[in-house]
Amino acid sequence: MRIFLSFIFFLFFSNSFAIEKLENANSISMHGIPKYGDDFKNFDYVNINAKKGGKIRLHQIGSFDTLNNFILKGSPAANLSQVHDSLLTKSYDEPFTMYGLIAESITVPEDRSWATFKIRKEAKFHDGSPIRVEDVIWTLNTLKTKGHPFFKFYYGNVKSAKKIGDNEVKFVFQGERNLELPLIIGQMKILSKKYWANKFEDVLLDKPIGSGPYRIKSFKAGRTIEFERVDNYWGKELSVNKGRFNFDKIIIEYFRDATVALEAFKSGDYDFRLENQAKRWANAYNFKAIENGYVKKDSVKHEIPTGMQGFFINTRKEIFKDRNVRKALNYAFDFEWTNKILFFNQYIRTASFFSNSDLASSELPSKKELELLGPFKDQLPNDIFNIPYKNPINDGSGEIRKNLRIADKLLYDAGWIIKNGKRINKDSGLPLKFTILLVSPEFERIALPYARNLKKIGIEAKVRTVDSAQYERRLENFSFDMTVVSLGQSLSPGNEQRDFWNSNSAEIGGSRNYTGVSSQVVDFLIDKIIAAKDRESLIHATKALDRVLLFGYYVVPHWHIQNFRIAYWDKFGKPEINPKYDLGIDTWWYDSTKVKLLETVIK
Repeated sequence: MRIFLSFIFFLFFSNSFAIEKLENANSISMHGIPKYGDDFKNFDYVNINAKKGGKIRLHQIGSFDTLNNFILKGSPAANLSQVHDSLLTKSYDEPFTMYGLIAESITVPEDRSWATFKIRKEAKFHDGSPIRVEDVIWTLNTLKTKGHPFFKFYYGNVKSAKKIGDNEVKFVFQGERNLELPLIIGQMKILSKKYWANKFEDVLLDKPIGSGPYRIKSFKAGRTIEFERVDNYWGKELSVNKGRFNFDKIIIEYFRDATVALEAFKSGDYDFRLENQAKRWANAYNFKAIENGYVKKDSVKHEIPTGMQGFFINTRKEIFKDRNVRKALNYAFDFEWTNKILFFNQYIRTASFFSNSDLASSELPSKKELELLGPFKDQLPNDIFNIPYKNPINDGSGEIRKNLRIADKLLYDAGWIIKNGKRINKDSGLPLKFTILLVSPEFERIALPYARNLKKIGIEAKVRTVDSAQYERRLENFSFDMTVVSLGQSLSPGNEQRDFWNSNSAEIGGSRNYTGVSSQVVDFLIDKIIAAKDRESLIHATKALDRVLLFGYYVVPHWHIQNFRIAYWDKFGKPEINPKYDLGIDTWWYDSTKVKLLETVIK
């Protein structure tokens, strides 16, 4: 399953600064001044004396059938991002700032209507061939025309790429002012035209040639994949890479069942877990190796925006066209009971698509938000202008009769009546029934109680769990009624919002517009976000978009947490400083002394 977890983001936070032109700069920020100067030696959150060597064994749930993560076809293996380098790379202790990687410098005008990148002469692919301007141009054009639909939206405002020197490429942008585009194009992974030209559209089971710190050593499709550190990696001495990529090997084992995967961890079959289930975190980490200190259990605070996870409603389906129907579905979800009984009160209910950030809407709209929303007043529900968004609240007892009565009235107002205990449409006679599609059996304990509450108001909701490959295909084709999605957001929202919510993306298979949002107002607000000239404008436009999405009731919101819950066998060293916006596993290292001690005590 291709999961868009909340810790894989493009992050930004700063006060409002004027945008200045840059000439042959080694870094660029969305707004403001980069933390690290031209002569910086390394990021603050690394240990430059970290030893290279050893291995780390990780796990994934599901399967994979391709090593090509640039197209829609297939289920790609995990960790492929470290096989391919990009023009720029981000730091994780400041928000949206990018530093030179393949590109040694960037030049942009004050209006950021274009950007030029100077390619490092020492930058090479794994086969020893140089990374050329031609590779950069070919990559852009290929991703836009043949790549995953996401790239069409993400690079949609990149008009052209042109070679202007032996090692310099110029990107010209189009459309409204978009300050983010130089940073977005800097994130692009650069592919070898020589290698990929005749196989880019293939479901690939051949080790791809990249340019990054790791390459694929071996794999068994669907079962395991092993990455090896590239000894002669061209970029290992760059400041942005010092103290990173320390493991000689990264081995990822795949499991079909989460319970089996946890037992494998307890047995030492792999080394590290990022735990995403509250019940397991509370009850399943009491085994002997934890008690003896051989396995460390830790909760690591972060400042990453938590985005939105929830039951996403497919409004392409006729039964979900009415906003009142979608609103009623939220009143049937009992978060308080779920959090108390299943999650040990570890979570907070999510009430924004930009939760845990200053972009989240709250209270009533500001004057600036009203200036954006006012012209569309006849297209928007009055609630947006008159009340703050709030989720229904229950007492945790499991008895939600009051909220079910509210849901019942909403459904009646929408033309859905009760007949013989079933909710039917008073005009067509069709029943209100749907299927909640899941990829993990673990979510059944959340979905099944929800379905029982829906049954109390006459709605028939079935729960169906499918394998990861089928789940991904069905999401790509929008072949579902309701499903669980975790949609990450950043502190610098921009072009990706078109993939999430734009009217055009609603009908393009493979986009992340899972709910089928198609709204003139949403399209307008996305354009305002992308064209925001400063932080203040960005905040107002994003809050306005948040309100429109929330009061559209496209999602039954779930919950979020502001910590990484991790467990790992005590084999590793870690820097003293944790990055604010990432877990930073690529800064850990293999501690041979700890490993020898661990082997001794376990024996």
